[in-house]
Amino acid sequence: MNDSVTQTLPYETIIGLEVHVQLKTKTKLFCGCKADFGAEPNTQVCPVCLGMPGALPVLNEEAIRLAIRTGLAINCSIPPLTKWDRKQYFYPDLPKGYQISQFDMPICADGFLNFTDPANEEDVCHVAILRAHLEEDAGKSLHDEASGSGDTRIDLNRCGTPLLEIVTQPDLRSAAQAIAFLSELKLLLTHLDVSDCEMQEGSLRVDANVNLKIDNGDQVAITPIVEIKNMNSFRAVERAILHESHRQYVNWQDTGATIENNPKVTRGWDDVREQTFEQREKEASADYRYFPDPDLLPVCIPREQVDAIAEQIGELPSQVRLRLQTQYKIKPYDADVIVAQGTAVIAYFETAAERCGDGKRVSSWLLQDVMRTMKEEHWEIADLPVSATSLGDLLHQVSAGKLDNARARDVFNHMLKHRTSVDGSVAALGIKSVDSGELESLCKELLDANPQVVADVRGGKSQAIGSLLGQARKRNPNANPQTVREIMLRIIES
Repeated sequence: MNDSVTQTLPYETIIGLEVHVQLKTKTKLFCGCKADFGAEPNTQVCPVCLGMPGALPVLNEEAIRLAIRTGLAINCSIPPLTKWDRKQYFYPDLPKGYQISQFDMPICADGFLNFTDPANEEDVCHVAILRAHLEEDAGKSLHDEASGSGDTRIDLNRCGTPLLEIVTQPDLRSAAQAIAFLSELKLLLTHLDVSDCEMQEGSLRVDANVNLKIDNGDQVAITPIVEIKNMNSFRAVERAILHESHRQYVNWQDTGATIENNPKVTRGWDDVREQTFEQREKEASADYRYFPDPDLLPVCIPREQVDAIAEQIGELPSQVRLRLQTQYKIKPYDADVIVAQGTAVIAYFETAAERCGDGKRVSSWLLQDVMRTMKEEHWEIADLPVSATSLGDLLHQVSAGKLDNARARDVFNHMLKHRTSVDGSVAALGIKSVDSGELESLCKELLDANPQVVADVRGGKSQAIGSLLGQARKRNPNANPQTVREIMLRIIES
C-alpha cells in the first residue's frame, strides 16, 4: 500500500505522534551512572536506577538545559515551575514499579513545528505540539526466541537515562506527512546537538496514534484510536501507518466499530509480516495513578536561564535553508540537501561559495562530486582531502573560464588522490592556458575542414557545431569547449 491508495478511499487518516528522544547527557537523569550505549548488560547501574529501598534520586541539570533548548526550538513555552510525578505500571524492566515522569506540569508546552508538505512543496504543514516532558527510561527486555527456549532477560543499563517525550496534536493527515515531520524533527534535534537520534540504538523512538474519519454519506464515523509501537525506523513508521489505516477501514466496514463504543488500544508492528497486532487495551491517565514524586522537589526555571539558552541556539535548519537560497541563489532542493547533511557540510558549502563567488556552481559540485566521493570512501566532510577553500579556488577558475568542467574534475580527482593544491594538481596534469591566437587558428582549421557543419549552423542548426568540439579537444587537450564553441560561432557568423 501507499499514500496514493489510501487517498482514494473515503476516509481521512488522523495521526498524532509521541516521539521519545534520549538526551545527550553523560549520566542518567537521577543518578551518576553512565548513559552510554553498548556496554555489557547491567554494568551501568546503581541503587538509584535499580530502585533499591532508601536510594534517593538527584536531578541531572544538563537534562533540564537540553530539554529547555529543545522546547524553545520547537516554539514551546517554558513555564517558571515544573514538577515530577510517579507513573505507576509494572513491567519486568521497570524495577521500581513506577517511572519518574511529568504529568500536569511539563517542562515544555504548547509549541509547533512547520515543515514542507511532501505532496506539494509550496505548502507548509503546521503541527501543534501539545507538550514535551522529561522522564526516565525503562530497562530493556531481551527475548531469546532464536534458541527455542523463549527466555527473557532484563538489561537495566538503559533504566534511568533521560528522555524527552514530544507529543503532537493529531494534525498529520498521511503517512508521508508523518515521515516528513519526523525527518524535520530529527534534523532539528541533531542540529541542536541534544540527541544523536540513532533509532537502531533506541535514542529516538516513535509511537503513532492513528484513527480514521470516515464520511459515510449520512454521517461521519470516527474509528477507535490505535497506538502503534515497536517501530524501529522511519520506513517502519510509514508502513505501519499505511497498514493500520487500511486495517481500520476494513474493520469498520465489517463491524461498524467507532470511537464511541470501543476503547483505545495498543498494537505492535511486525516488520517481517508488515502488519500490526493487538497488544492490550490502552491505559488512561487514571490507570497510571499519577501523583507528585515525594523524593523530588519542583524545579524553578528562572526567565534569565531560559533567555540565556535561547541566545545560544543560533540559526535553526529552516532558517539556514531560507538563507542559503536567498544569499547564494541556490535551489530549494539543493538547500534542503545541504542542510540535511549537518552543520559541518553547511560550513563547507559557505566557505567554498564565498571563495568561488558562484553559489550555484559550488552547490552542484557539492551535491554531485563531493557527496559521491564521501559516500564511496565512507568519509565525513572533515575527512575530505579537498578543503572548502581549495574547492572554492578550483571552481573560481571554472567560473573565470580558465578550466572547463571536465578538466576541473581531473584536477579535483588528482587533489583527492595526491592531496595537493589546485595549482599543484594543474601543474602535475600539464594543464596550461591556451593562447587566444592559437585557439582562433585551430577553430578556423576545423571549420575549413568541415564545410557541412558551417552550412548546418548557418541553416539554424547551431547544435551541429558540437561534433567539432571533441576534435578540438583531441588536437589540444587544454582547449575549453565553451570557448571553442563561442569562437566558432563568431567565425561562422562573421
